[in-house]
Amino acid sequence: MKFDKKVMESGVVAAFSLVLAFTAVPVTNVPTEADLDSRKVELTAEEARKYFGNETATKVKRQSNLVAAASEEKQPLVSAQEGAGQLQQFVQKETTEEKQPQAANLLEEAIEETTGESDQKEMPAESAAGESGQKETPAEPAQGQAVEEEDAAASVEEEAAKEEADKKPEENNAGTEESKKEEISPWDAKLMPQVEEYLNVRTEASEEAEPAGKLPKGASAEIIESGAEWTKIKSGSVEGYVKNEFCVTGKEAETLANELGTTYATAVTGGVRVRETASSEEGVTILDVLEEGGKIKVDKEAEATDGWVCVKVGDTTGYVSADYVTVELELGKAISIEEERAAIEAAEAERRAKEAAQSQSSQGGGTTQRAAVAASYDDVTLLGALIQCEAGSECYEGQLAVGAVVMNRLRAGYAGSISGVIYQSGQFTPALNGTMAGVLASGVSGSCLQAAQQAIGGADNVGGATSFRSASSGIPGIVIGNHVFF
Repeated sequence: MKFDKKVMESGVVAAFSLVLAFTAVPVTNVPTEADLDSRKVELTAEEARKYFGNETATKVKRQSNLVAAASEEKQPLVSAQEGAGQLQQFVQKETTEEKQPQAANLLEEAIEETTGESDQKEMPAESAAGESGQKETPAEPAQGQAVEEEDAAASVEEEAAKEEADKKPEENNAGTEESKKEEISPWDAKLMPQVEEYLNVRTEASEEAEPAGKLPKGASAEIIESGAEWTKIKSGSVEGYVKNEFCVTGKEAETLANELGTTYATAVTGGVRVRETASSEEGVTILDVLEEGGKIKVDKEAEATDGWVCVKVGDTTGYVSADYVTVELELGKAISIEEERAAIEAAEAERRAKEAAQSQSSQGGGTTQRAAVAASYDDVTLLGALIQCEAGSECYEGQLAVGAVVMNRLRAGYAGSISGVIYQSGQFTPALNGTMAGVLASGVSGSCLQAAQQAIGGADNVGGATSFRSASSGIPGIVIGNHVFF
């Protein structure tokens, strides 16, 4: 183990000085060692010089001479405690703050040894005092011990208080962070246009810039970069700038979205039934059946029922089990200038095609081919049964016409599936009064199944008509057999 030489020097100064002091202080009627000759002092200094150098030896010699001089001059008796205090002051002057700990340790050890020797020498005096009935009570050590215990308890309390104070900022920060998380909303990074029809999205942050697209009413956009007057957004395939004065964000945008957006329930499996009441009991009327991925609008105005989702079925409200659907708010997106032009051209082409088909039908027939719809065997059978109920006695063209009406309704969005269209409330009476169920039980005719397959495949001989009545009703439209289609 290595020791700091200067620290050792300070400690030796203290130790040598203490020994010399208490061996040199005279005690009444007791022989002392005050008669130490100068040779002994020189030997002490020489020993210090040998191990610690001239500077330390000089200090030892000077202190020893001072003690010897005091003894020769017959100075009053100095107690062990007072002598220790004087020597401690001397050591403190001779040492630095860095040297004090080790020097002080050496001093304490020397004090204990010399105090013990002094107490042994003064024993007769204490005995005499005891015989006279005067007995000193060791109050100071007990008092010192109590003080130390109080200081230790206070130190523990201070540490505990400090730890508690350190924890509080962390708890406060944690609470602050938690509140910040609660305050953050997805709509802080989105906006919606607050307009009557649409908001122009421009290529630059200027009203003079070319339009990049349009953000319709009820559409949402993601905020890319906010500015004082303009905000850069992205919606759909459109990226550009919108003017802030026509937009809302945060809670206002969320409120507007719930007001203008459409909420859909999407079936996560096939055969999800839409019931007339919120009950799975037998006998409840089935208004619609959703295929997997089929969507139906949620009735946001209807009163909520636990475990069920209220949906719109025509003009009435139906219920689907919440276990078999996902509910999501859908909003519009921006449309680019190119997409808008393409949509206008497609709509115009569809209008011309419909007019041509209606013209051909009114002149005695003609079948147009539309896009086929994916369907299961059950869908074909269900549609064949309805055709048999509505036009089983009609010619094949009349049977195909009924099937085409069902498929045109599906394309128009009446429901999300063939079964949904057939079971829609207030539409096809045979599906609701049990007649179609009897046909399904007994089997569907071959011609009606063929008409159903052809209609599902896209054949349309009614010019896009979505309704039919008895020809005797006088309603204008395409007449096929005993029905008029319109």
